[in-house]
Amino acid sequence: MDERAGNSWSRRERIALTVGLLAAAILRLALLPSVGLRADTDQFVGWVHALATGLPLGDAYRLDLSFPPVMVYVFWALAHVVPAFGTAADAGDLAARIAIKIPAAAADLGLALGVAYLLRERPRWAIGAALAVAIVPLTWYVSAWWGQFESIYVLLGLLAAILVLDDHPVPAAAALGLAIMTKPQALPFLVPFAAYAISRYGWRRAAVLGVVAGAVAAATWIPFLSDGGPSRYLDNLGHYEDQVFGVLSLRAWNAWWLAQEPGAGGGFISDSGRILGPLTPRLLGYVLAGLGELVVFLAVLRRPTRDGLLLGLAASVLVAFCFLTTMHERYSYGAVIFLAAALSGRFRAFLWAVLAVVATANVVAAIPPSTVPGALIPLDGLPGIIGSIAVLGVCAAVIGILRRREAAAINAPSTA
Repeated sequence: MDERAGNSWSRRERIALTVGLLAAAILRLALLPSVGLRADTDQFVGWVHALATGLPLGDAYRLDLSFPPVMVYVFWALAHVVPAFGTAADAGDLAARIAIKIPAAAADLGLALGVAYLLRERPRWAIGAALAVAIVPLTWYVSAWWGQFESIYVLLGLLAAILVLDDHPVPAAAALGLAIMTKPQALPFLVPFAAYAISRYGWRRAAVLGVVAGAVAAATWIPFLSDGGPSRYLDNLGHYEDQVFGVLSLRAWNAWWLAQEPGAGGGFISDSGRILGPLTPRLLGYVLAGLGELVVFLAVLRRPTRDGLLLGLAASVLVAFCFLTTMHERYSYGAVIFLAAALSGRFRAFLWAVLAVVATANVVAAIPPSTVPGALIPLDGLPGIIGSIAVLGVCAAVIGILRRREAAAINAPSTA
């Protein structure tokens, strides 16, 4: 532990963090030109190209967009700031390929700074955790190589945590509303935030904060209402969920992978087949995840502290990842970030390392640099089984830590 009077940072510590983040930025700059997964970046560049060549913002959901409005605003901004999108219709154009990756790569560094801020009263932990987040392959592989946007919605969730822990609940609620409207994978954030707000501020003020978050989320849809944007989005999402991704596990090493791997030998099994009466795997997943989220909610409700909220966020993401069907390999991303922000002691550091290694291996196995599944790390077989068990173990351990010493934590300060 690194406790010191005043918790001030030395010049050497500031330099160490700065140099480490600069190295992480250089790594990302080197990877931005890479092709990554061409199918995904082609689709993203195609959407931005349409917005750059005459499609009005309000009509954006005429495209097959699978993102809520915040990402549409990001695409619209890129369309009007980067001239290359006026001619580039796919990721074959170098400038367009680089530009589409920049927002997420920049958000990676924001995550590292946010983790450092939350651990600021223990500088060595702050530096170590921040640089771990910035350098771990999971983050730069997903953003700067692949071109996905996980870091953006997680950054908004981390910002909401920072704000509420600094006792700025209204801006925190606004940030949470934006996170949910960036990707639906931010929905598990609601569980620990709701429990923390109820216990910390009371039911009435928590309800007001819920209204603020809902109002901000609703306001992001205003430009799209005249063209039926919300219904078009739900149609697009339904198509992806039912026709494209409606399987037990879409390459995610979780509880459903343990069922799908022996049953299909690396193939996919539909999550809509009936198990017993009307019960389908998807419905069973909702039930299991709901029970898990209830445990997280009650634990944070009894432990409305900085530690409780951050552990609750990590646990909530892991519960959704482990027990819902149709999970992608990268949807454990948020848990890696929030657990890093809650680091203290060797056991938590060990849990973080296990989760970070498994999450990275899962992503690389699912989408390797050669774009051939299993080319570097086998996706199926023993690695997937071990990885799934490890993630389930980390999930159980984080919930166990969250529930521990609840009575002593109730009166603890909300910030570090």
